[in-house]
Amino acid sequence: MKSEVKPLVNLNINPCKMCMPMGSATAFYGLKNCMTILHGSQGCATYIRRHMATHYNEPVDIASSSLTEQGTVYGGSENLKKGLKNLIELYHPEIIGVMTTCLAETIGEDVPGILQSFLEENPGYRDITLIPCHSPGYGGSQYEGYFAALFSIVSSIKMDAGKNDMVNVITAPISPADTRYLKRMLSLFGIDAILLPDLSDNLDSAHDPHYNRLPHEGTDLARLKQMGGARFTLELTAFHHKNSVGEYLYETYGVPYERLSLPVGLRDTDAFLDALSRISGNEIPKEQKKERGRYLDAMIDSHKYHSSGRAAVFGEPDLVYSTVRMMCECGIMPVVCGVGSACPELDGLIRPELENLAGLYLVDEYKIADKADFKDIEDMVLTYKANILAGSSDGRRIAEDLHLPLVRRGFPIHDHVGGQRLKMMGYEGSVEYMDEIANQLIDTVETTFRETLYNTYYKDTAIDHKKVPESAEEIMKRKTKEHPCYNCQAHQFARIHLPVAPACNVQCGYCVRKFDCPNESRPGVTSAILSPEEALKRYLSVKEKMPNLTVVGIAGPGEALENWENVKKVFELIRKQNPEVTFCLSTNGLKLPQYAGELKELGVSHVTVTMNAVDPHISGQMYQYIRFMGREYTGDAAGALMVANQLAGIRLLIANGILVKVNIVTVKGINDSHVPEVVKIVKSLGCFITNIMQMIPVKGSALEHVEPVSNKQLNEIRKQCEEIMPQMYHCQHCRADAVGTLTDDKSIQLKGFLGEEKQVFVPVSKSYRFAVASKSGVIVDTHFGHAKEFYLYDYRNGEVRFAGKRNVEQYCQGEEECGEKEDKIERIIAALNGCNGVIAMRIGMEPTKKLAKLGIKPVNTYDMIEDAVKKAAEAM
Repeated sequence: MKSEVKPLVNLNINPCKMCMPMGSATAFYGLKNCMTILHGSQGCATYIRRHMATHYNEPVDIASSSLTEQGTVYGGSENLKKGLKNLIELYHPEIIGVMTTCLAETIGEDVPGILQSFLEENPGYRDITLIPCHSPGYGGSQYEGYFAALFSIVSSIKMDAGKNDMVNVITAPISPADTRYLKRMLSLFGIDAILLPDLSDNLDSAHDPHYNRLPHEGTDLARLKQMGGARFTLELTAFHHKNSVGEYLYETYGVPYERLSLPVGLRDTDAFLDALSRISGNEIPKEQKKERGRYLDAMIDSHKYHSSGRAAVFGEPDLVYSTVRMMCECGIMPVVCGVGSACPELDGLIRPELENLAGLYLVDEYKIADKADFKDIEDMVLTYKANILAGSSDGRRIAEDLHLPLVRRGFPIHDHVGGQRLKMMGYEGSVEYMDEIANQLIDTVETTFRETLYNTYYKDTAIDHKKVPESAEEIMKRKTKEHPCYNCQAHQFARIHLPVAPACNVQCGYCVRKFDCPNESRPGVTSAILSPEEALKRYLSVKEKMPNLTVVGIAGPGEALENWENVKKVFELIRKQNPEVTFCLSTNGLKLPQYAGELKELGVSHVTVTMNAVDPHISGQMYQYIRFMGREYTGDAAGALMVANQLAGIRLLIANGILVKVNIVTVKGINDSHVPEVVKIVKSLGCFITNIMQMIPVKGSALEHVEPVSNKQLNEIRKQCEEIMPQMYHCQHCRADAVGTLTDDKSIQLKGFLGEEKQVFVPVSKSYRFAVASKSGVIVDTHFGHAKEFYLYDYRNGEVRFAGKRNVEQYCQGEEECGEKEDKIERIIAALNGCNGVIAMRIGMEPTKKLAKLGIKPVNTYDMIEDAVKKAAEAM
C-alpha cells in the first residue's frame, strides 16, 4: 500500500517575498555615487539586476565577487578584493556597499575584516567609503535586507557630530514617485532634510542620451555624515525594527526621533503633515488643506463602489499595513492580509481596523498571515471570498486563475510599465490608489453582470436552449431559495396559507383559535374555513393576481395532520393544476410519525414543526392537554408523548429528504433557558433552521398574563443559538390565511373573494380621536413598537376623517434597545396626547399598561383603517 506523500511543513511553494540582498541593493541605490557588490556567486547579482531593471525600467549595475567552488572551499577573500579593485577602476565610486549572500554567510566570511585588509593593502583607496552589509538570503526577505542596509550605512559612516538644523527622514521601501512626494512636502514646509534613501532620480531618472555608470543623484556622502548632528529624525515605518536608524542615531549621537506610519490615507497623511508642521514651526499650507478636501470628496464619490470590495492585500509589511488602513477608511473590507516576511506584530496593528469594519459589514471571517506564500494567499482568497487583489505583480497568477482584478502596488511589477511611478502616499497618491481600486470593482461588475444575471435567472430555465433536467437535489435547492420562510433573501416570493384544518389535537397554553377573526395577525386566526374545492379556487385566483406566488402552505388554523383528508385533497387538487408549486406544512408533530411517508408521496418538500422543548417536564408545561389515540393527556405524560413523537417524526421527515424548520415558542419562566438545548438536539437530527419566536399573550389563553420575553432577550437567545445552527430572524407570525410576501401581506385586500358579506356598523354618536400605526396609510399593518409615525383619524357619528400625522421616534430599534428604553415609550405616549385610542397590529404588554393608565384605549387589530376605526369606536 502506497503512503501518502505530503510536502515538507516549511516548504514555500511560491514565496511572497525575495531575498535580503534585493532589499539591500535597493537601499544602496538611494545614495549618490554609490556602487554595490555582492560577495557571492554571479547568479545572485543577475537575479537582482533582472528584477530591478524590469520594475524600474532603468539600467542597474551590481558587481559580484563571483565565488566559485574553490572560493567556497578555501575562502573568497581574494575574489572579493579583486572584485573591489575592478569595480573601483571601472566606476570610480565614492561609496561601495558590500553585501553578503547565502554562500558567503554559510562559509563564514568575515567581510568587515576583508574590507579592512583591502584598505591596508590599497592605501590609495582610503578615501572610498566601504560599507559592509550583513544580508544572507536565508536571513529574511528583501524587507529586512532594506533596513539592514540603512543601518549599515549610518553605522559605518563616520559622522560629524556637530549640531546642524537638518532633519533626517528615514523611509520604508517606497516608489521613486512617492519619494518625490516626500521631498516636495519637506521643501513646502521649509525643512532641510537628509533623505535616506533617495530613490527619486536614480531609479526613475530623466532621459539622458549619455549613460552614467554610477547613480549621479540621491543622498551624497557629505550630507550622510551630517545625520549624527541633525536636530531630529523622522522614521516613516509602522514597525519597530531591530535595525532602527532612528534608535541608533538617538543612542549614539542623541538625535531625538519619532516613528510614523507611511503617509497613506486620511489619518496617516494628517499625522505626517502635523509632524512636519510641528518640526518646522510652519502651518500646513492651504494647498494641502485643499488636497485633503479633494480626498474627502473622492471618498464620498467612491463609497458606493468601495462597499462591495472584499480585498486580499499582500506584499511588504508597510505596504500591507498602510493599504489596509486606507481601505478601512474608504469602506473596503480587507478579508485577506498576507506578508511574506516574519512579521507577527502585523496582526496586533491591523486587527482593530478589521474588527471595526467587519462589525459594520457583518463579515464573520477574515485572515491576517505572516510568512505566507502565494499558495497560502490563493487558498485564503477562495476561503474568505475576496473579489479584488492589491499587491505586486507576483499575484497576477492568482488574478488570472480566479478571474479577479489586481491593483498593482509595491515591488516587483514586471507585467506593466510604470511601477516606479505608482503613487500611494499623501492625499493625491491615496486618491489615485483609491480610484484605481474603485474602477476595478466597477469594471468587474460591468463585465460580469450579464453572466451573473444569466446564471441567476435564466440558466437551465425553460427559455435556456441548453436546459438540463434538474436533479432532486437541485429542485430542493431552488424551492428553498424561493421559499420566504426558509430563505431570508426570498422576500420577493409570495406564499399562500390555505385555512382548511380547523380541528386540533392539542391545547397550547398560549393559543386561542378564532376562526372568525379577520382582525388579528398571528398564527391560529383566519377569516373563514375553506373546503378543499374552495381552497383550490382561492389558490388559482391569487396565483392569477400574483405571478410570484411560489409556496402553498397549510398552517391551520388548527393542526394540519388532525385534518388529514382535507389537507391531502388540497395538495392533490393543486398539484394537478401546477406540478411545480412548492408545498409546505406546519404541524405540532404529534401525528408526524404516522404521516411522514405520505407527506413525501404528496410532494411536500418543507415542513415546520413547532417543538418547544426536548425535556418532557418542560414540554408538558406548554400544553393544557393533548389528545392522542382517543385519550387525553396532561402534564409530564403529555410532554413525554409530544417529545417522543416530534423527535421520531422529524427523523422520518429528514430520512425522506424533506427539509425541516423547527419553531420554538419562547415562554418566560418555562422554556426560555431551555431553548439552546432544543436547538442542539434538532441540529443533531439534521434540521435546516430554527425559528425562536416570542410568545404573543392572547386574551383568554392559559398564559395570557405571562409577560413575554423582550425583543432584546429574544435576540440574545437567537445569537447564542446561532453558534449552533442557522436562525430565522424574519418571521412575521403569519395568520392561517396569509397571502402575499412576508413584508406585504395581502390577506385583507383579497378577502371577500368567496362572497363574505361586509360588516354593517352601527354608528356611535360620540366623537373620538384615534392614532393608527400604519406603513401604507391604508391598512393597520404596523406593530406599536415599530411605528415611526401615527395617522390621526377622527370619528364623529359614524364618519371617519383623516386629521393628520404625528412623527415619533421608533420605540424598537433592534436587539440592543428594543423594549429597554423607558424614555422612548414616554416620548411616544406624550406624542399621542389628546387621542382616545391607539390602533396597531400589535401592542406589547408594557405599552398597553402605560396607555391604559392615561385613559388611552389600546386596540390590537389587522384591518382596513376605516373599518378598524369604526370598530374601535364601537368598543369604546
